[in-house]
Amino acid sequence: MFEKALDLFEQIHLSLTNVIYAIAFNCCAKLCNDRAMKIGKELLAKMPENYRNDNITTNSAIDMLMRFGDVESAERIFRSMKTKNIITYNATIKGN
Repeated sequence: MFEKALDLFEQIHLSLTNVIYAIAFNCCAKLCNDRAMKIGKELLAKMPENYRNDNITTNSAIDMLMRFGDVESAERIFRSMKTKNIITYNATIKGN
């Protein structure tokens, strides 16, 4: 259903909240195909700075990037986070 979720995400123009970002990042991480990588990285590039302080959103982004094999970008987000929790460390260490 992750593919269908991304289809809906592209068809319905939602106002992007931290929850929508987290859901989209999780879908992209689960699919881990070319389309998912393109969508996930575009979303991450456009994500407002204030969402980068939200642990749920940033943890999802880190997990997605690690599954894509983009360790450098995941580490950059990890280092920029003000507060980290066990989920943050797990997403970073687990990798995929």
